[in-house]
Amino acid sequence: MNIKVCGITTFKQLQQLDGLEIDMAGMVFIPDSPWYAGNTLSAAEISKADFDVKKVGILRDPSLSDALDIIDAYKLDVVQLVGQESASLCDDLSTEVEVIKSFYLQDDTSSIDELVAPYDAVCDYYLFSGALGAGNGLYGTPLSVSLLKKARIEKPFFIAGGIDATKASMIRGIDHPDFFGVDLNTEFEVAPGEKDLKSLLQFRQQLR
Repeated sequence: MNIKVCGITTFKQLQQLDGLEIDMAGMVFIPDSPWYAGNTLSAAEISKADFDVKKVGILRDPSLSDALDIIDAYKLDVVQLVGQESASLCDDLSTEVEVIKSFYLQDDTSSIDELVAPYDAVCDYYLFSGALGAGNGLYGTPLSVSLLKKARIEKPFFIAGGIDATKASMIRGIDHPDFFGVDLNTEFEVAPGEKDLKSLLQFRQQLR
């Protein structure tokens, strides 16, 4: 089970996640986000750091040139695209880094396979978000585990939204050959960008 932690805003926490053997760390480069890292993370410092954790840049509808500038400045390993990006942009970026394309599952989503079809040849991973199970989650809409289970997908995928320490058994019960990992953020921090490392470590142990 791979773990991706998003909303990293300090170099220290990037170091700490690397020490916890977290697989991917997401840095948000969307100016109106409460996790915006452009003003708090030094590109020079990040680009020179020797980490095992993969550095993920989270972008929303960037131009190709802007995306390439951020990739180069921070020496990113992966980009996660969370807007309405075209398959063509994903294809262009995939020549430079690994690409995660995010999809927000809506209440009226009937087929995940149809949703992802245009991106099959141009992305390395998918990420499906929505509140996992009942109640209000990060994105407000239930993520249908049954919808995931019947989808072929045929590409490694993450799930996100409303994942907290109580969801470990539910996540372990997702039976899909391409289920790759979880994306964690709000439920494992005490303030935007300030991660609760103890709870992250405990959750990692529950999943593995």
